[in-house]
Amino acid sequence: MSLSAIEDTRVGATTPSVAAICAAAKQAAGELALLGAGVKDAALHAIADALIARTPEILAANARDLEAGRENEIGDALLDRLRLDEGRIAAIADGARQIAALPDPVGETIDGHRLPNGVDVRRVRVPFGVVAVVYEARPNVTIDAAALCLKSGNAVVLRGSSSALHSNRVLAAIATEAAGAAGVPDGAIAFVGGGGRGELAELATQEGVVDLIFPRGGEGLKAALKAVATVPVIYAASGNCHVYVDASADLDAAEAIAFNAKVQRPSACNAAETLLVHADAAASFLPRALRTLAEAGVELRGDDHTRAIASAHEIAVAEATEQDWETEYLALTLAVRVVGSLDEAIAHVGRYGSGHSEAIVTQDTAAARAFQLRVDAACVYVNASTRFTDGGEFGMGAEIGNSTQKLHARGPIGLRELCTFKYLVEGTGQVRS
Repeated sequence: MSLSAIEDTRVGATTPSVAAICAAAKQAAGELALLGAGVKDAALHAIADALIARTPEILAANARDLEAGRENEIGDALLDRLRLDEGRIAAIADGARQIAALPDPVGETIDGHRLPNGVDVRRVRVPFGVVAVVYEARPNVTIDAAALCLKSGNAVVLRGSSSALHSNRVLAAIATEAAGAAGVPDGAIAFVGGGGRGELAELATQEGVVDLIFPRGGEGLKAALKAVATVPVIYAASGNCHVYVDASADLDAAEAIAFNAKVQRPSACNAAETLLVHADAAASFLPRALRTLAEAGVELRGDDHTRAIASAHEIAVAEATEQDWETEYLALTLAVRVVGSLDEAIAHVGRYGSGHSEAIVTQDTAAARAFQLRVDAACVYVNASTRFTDGGEFGMGAEIGNSTQKLHARGPIGLRELCTFKYLVEGTGQVRS
């Protein structure tokens, strides 16, 4: 079905309510939980093939969203998150195929034992049931979420932002049609869009129907959900991430890591927003690193120590304010601070970090170990870029989001994290005395 045909079917038709969409998903979840891995994997390959075949249609829808985004002046960072091209669509399709290739988590035995009375106890993975994913800007989440939920045996209700409405609508339609043709029950992939905050509130209060909500977006989305949600929520938080260059760091590695963490894709939540440098390495490291970053178009904001070094080498660095240490820029802007010790670096991360991804560059094993143990974040790196925090990079195929919470799931949320568990207990007639 073409995009125009999809939209034509909505004209003059009664749009199902959020409650009705969720109820249909609940019905589908019971059937989906019983599907074998072969059916689910075939559906994922069908979705991937359909994405490639219908790339022109997806790009046409995305062009409409990009045009509206430019008119509304949403900014370069959000436009980059919103933008699709042939390469990105191919990568989304590859992600679906990678998820198909992963082991099916449903029914996996986590552990088990036999009680002294002969009763066998096993803990096995099972789907949550109905998972709602609420997200902003990134249309790739439509397919990533649908694929992960399908493979993990969950029905999914997708609710994207208005900025990506046309892209999300056509992607959801493609996934629904392809999966349905492969044997996935109706209602297992559902799309909700265009109803504003009232629609979000209705989705977030579907107790007994929706089992879990994953939001992917900024602080505004989190606040909106926290104000109304009665359904359990796992928050995929923002990323105010740091790279700390220790006194003993290999400066070539440090420069490459800092550059990659900031420049490779600045609009991503795992991009570095602050560079911390030990005072003993600052004079040698900062002139080369700041110049390389500035030449790449990065706007630099630094403390007095950083600015003094930069000025001596004729590198422009604006004065950093308290707000700079707190800000997730999602753009080519970087705050830079010189610290006097590892303890000072860890304290800075503890005060301003969002618990997402933090990195140390060092050749000191004790410093690396201290950073790993004392920094409270979902992902802590030694001598590697923060940009690796991603379900695909971690071998999960894709991710729903990156949780900075500590209950149930932390870090990239993949197939196993989309399952809960139950105990299966088998006896031969035992009774408790």
